[in-house]
Amino acid sequence: MLKRIAEFDNRVSVYWTNRRFSKGTEKLLKFYVRLGDGYIWAAFALFVFLKVGWDRFLPILWQALMALAVSLVLYEVVKLNTKRPRPFAANPQIKAEVPPLDKYSFPSGHTMNNLAVASAVFFCVPQYGWIMILLPLTWGLLRVYFGVHWLTDILCGFLLGILSFVLGHVIWITIF
Repeated sequence: MLKRIAEFDNRVSVYWTNRRFSKGTEKLLKFYVRLGDGYIWAAFALFVFLKVGWDRFLPILWQALMALAVSLVLYEVVKLNTKRPRPFAANPQIKAEVPPLDKYSFPSGHTMNNLAVASAVFFCVPQYGWIMILLPLTWGLLRVYFGVHWLTDILCGFLLGILSFVLGHVIWITIF
């Protein structure tokens, strides 16, 4: 089963990484995917704060931080126990077009951690949080396109991000 998943991932990665957009579009996509490093959250936090006020913002912030804490712990445990090589390290046909943040690919921390936070925001303020749900998935798919993740890294990161939010939310309502 794992061999078939690896073969599937390899086919998808070779196909996606050999398709290119124009240089201008590539530059824009590289900028966009780097927003997944966490840069956008400060601006989004300020936006939510200005829309909902301090009293509603603080519980959203704490729930997002709780989900992120759970996600980071789960991420480290899974990543260090699987040690899956990145596509560019496993296949010479694939080149990394953006810098990876660490050595291993599974699961996608960009997808997982950002989705854990986005899920908390969506749960608390769905009228603003829905867009934040879409961002981690698009960032993850672009990281496949740029050769630093396998597709199943993104899919599992998405599921683990949601699980992280759920566990963080359970901890949040138990404590507070």
